[in-house]
Amino acid sequence: MNTGFKNLHAYPFERLTALLDGTTAADKSFISLAIGEPKHPTPGFILDSLKENAGDIAYYPTTKGTIELRQSITNWLCQRFNLPESSIDADKHVLPVTGTREALFAIAQTVIGEQDKTPIVVLPNPFYQIYEGAALLAGAEPYYLNCTEDNNFIPDFSSVPENIWQRCQLVYLCSPGNPSGAVVNQDHVKQLLELAEKYDFIIASDECYSEIYLDEDEPPVGLLECANNLGNDEFKRCLVFHSLSKRSNVPGLRSGFVAGDSELLASFLRYRTYHGCTMPLYVQKASIAAWNDETHVKENRDKYREKFSRFCEIVNPVLELKAPTASFYLWPKLPDSDTDFARKLYTSENIKVLPGSFLSRDINDFNPGENRIRIALVAEIEECVEAANRIKRFIETNY
Repeated sequence: MNTGFKNLHAYPFERLTALLDGTTAADKSFISLAIGEPKHPTPGFILDSLKENAGDIAYYPTTKGTIELRQSITNWLCQRFNLPESSIDADKHVLPVTGTREALFAIAQTVIGEQDKTPIVVLPNPFYQIYEGAALLAGAEPYYLNCTEDNNFIPDFSSVPENIWQRCQLVYLCSPGNPSGAVVNQDHVKQLLELAEKYDFIIASDECYSEIYLDEDEPPVGLLECANNLGNDEFKRCLVFHSLSKRSNVPGLRSGFVAGDSELLASFLRYRTYHGCTMPLYVQKASIAAWNDETHVKENRDKYREKFSRFCEIVNPVLELKAPTASFYLWPKLPDSDTDFARKLYTSENIKVLPGSFLSRDINDFNPGENRIRIALVAEIEECVEAANRIKRFIETNY
């Protein structure tokens, strides 16, 4: 048995279920703001493509995916992140994956190797729990970087001791961040790239929220974009992870990609060939249609902007909310315990939110998610407005 299993933590939503076990929800319509599962309608043209190509289920897909899919991803990457067309080779720099969750886990199993001392994986705190589980099951030790209001919820890489960097083999970067929505800039990335070159570790940049941002004129920067700007046009030690789940409202499609360092991707392709994760051809064709269209993505952002505006306007008089730079989460600070707040809100208003401490670890007797909650504004606008009014009433009554 893999010895890493004994160190795995319960998943946040398991902990939420346990927290609410034995309670009775208020007799009101249920509203979930806990899980980051988009609820906007899937664009019709994606559904049409799935239906039209359902017959492709008769064929085995290849692990590498079709050249048509890889080329559509290449075109999107170059357009979205201002990359020269010649910088991305669809045959070497892009690999389709069955959702970023699976790929973010699998990359650690691919790149973590044995050394004299236990390898280190550096990750933000709070974090997407896949990072931690991937590190533990790859035989590595997680090193957590607290992301707090004091550092604008951005990992402070200058705080990491040299002896940790010397053992580091992988860094998980999440920008836009989950749960804060914070976005790194080129200076942050430059620092990390210089450290990666000095200490020879790999950067896995989770950018699955990159297409949900509030300022249409300032889309979040990406790792490959910054690397290219700094002269790293081979994207050495750089891998980015993107998904259609949030961008195109297709979380069940399980379609994404990894792009970057061609040597790393060659090894990852070999791992995945053995691992057996291949994207069905009808999913690939629907994905091509999605990556080739930006109209539905812009409409999606417009909906989130309206939800943030209306939700914050209602709740702000009783609980300070700040819309994120990107992503669809709110990360407010509470007057007291995050677990008590979540439990009372459920029993009083039949609304689920996620306690921030469930997304974080205690480091030096401090949990950066404590007394915060993550609110996922994924439901349709009117349901989010209803939730905002209930939360406002709940706070006025209880605090």
